[in-house]
Amino acid sequence: MTSLWYILYSLAVFILIFWGGTWVIHLLAIGYAKYRLHRKVQLLPNENSFPGVTILKPLMGVDPNLFSNLETFFTMNYPLYEIHFCIEDESDPAIMVVKRLQDKYPHVTSRIFTGGADVGVNPKINNMHPGYKAANYSLILISDSGIRMKNDTLLDMVNHMTDDTALVHQMPFTCDREGFAGTLEKVYFGTAQARIYLAADLLSVNCHTGMSALMKKSLIDEVGGIEAFSCYLAEDFFFAKSLTDRGWRIAVSSQPAWQNSGLCEVKSFQARLRRWVKLRTAMLPLTMLFEPLSECLVLGACASWAVSFIFNWDPLLFYLVHILVWFFCDWILLSIVQNGTLPFNKFDFVIGWLFREVSSPYLFLNALWNPTIRWRSRMYRLKWGGIAEEYKV
Repeated sequence: MTSLWYILYSLAVFILIFWGGTWVIHLLAIGYAKYRLHRKVQLLPNENSFPGVTILKPLMGVDPNLFSNLETFFTMNYPLYEIHFCIEDESDPAIMVVKRLQDKYPHVTSRIFTGGADVGVNPKINNMHPGYKAANYSLILISDSGIRMKNDTLLDMVNHMTDDTALVHQMPFTCDREGFAGTLEKVYFGTAQARIYLAADLLSVNCHTGMSALMKKSLIDEVGGIEAFSCYLAEDFFFAKSLTDRGWRIAVSSQPAWQNSGLCEVKSFQARLRRWVKLRTAMLPLTMLFEPLSECLVLGACASWAVSFIFNWDPLLFYLVHILVWFFCDWILLSIVQNGTLPFNKFDFVIGWLFREVSSPYLFLNALWNPTIRWRSRMYRLKWGGIAEEYKV
């Protein structure tokens, strides 16, 4: 046997080991989702036992769902919290939306901070910095503008903030929205994203996204406050890394983060996916190898070749069975994450699932081809390690 044969044999073995590992991830995610998600919590009789929470809401612009999304923060069943709305532009129409809610719910403590600060390259941290510095409570909840809360969501997150836990984050998911884009987002966040997110939390791997995250403020202050992370665009990842490096735990709460942006389009969603790929590859270069290989269609094709090469099995039959079983595992996981009736039928799921699986390798390659990141009106380049620098077009 030639050296080429040994190389191909070793490659086939590696692919099958990796393929088997992905199925372990599938099973772990499904089992952990059933165990972890959608638990019910209630306020205890002694409400004084709950720590105060400062909610930072960075806002920019108004979408059709902004008022209703923000209103859910004024109606939460939690005894002690304040909301700091951080709006960089003093002429931003989001200010009027917030003021309407302040007038409607005067009993809820809330303030508006405008102008931001110039502490680094990250525009989100620049925007939040004044609100962070004025926080009155020991816990900080950073929550993106498109997040919708249930009345017990904050209670659920605080309930997971144990003595050895420093950060509690919500697994990204979406509210029910009409149209193909809404279906596509729910399929992605309830399958591919949920699978990695849940398995990572179970295995204590940092997979934190910052769209809804509760942190102990004193531990962030120990390393210089949020401004210490302003050199990164993916500040959420580095928040978690800083905490885990110091021996603290991070945990996923039992309620997912209900994204409910009023602008739901396939094009904008795919732009988000490309931006996340660019951030991941800059922070974790091995992503360039393992992420595309972990996709259903790519991995299935590689595994089909591997079993054909080693065992002389029918590669087409193996490939079809691989796709079918993967599809049903994703349906099961999405149903668990949804915790109720899905807003679309099985045919819509098939179309959305196939579209995501087919387009994913293209989006990944497209992101690598053009590593520049556009964030609203700003442009950034990333260095290895995730450090960002802004540049003018």
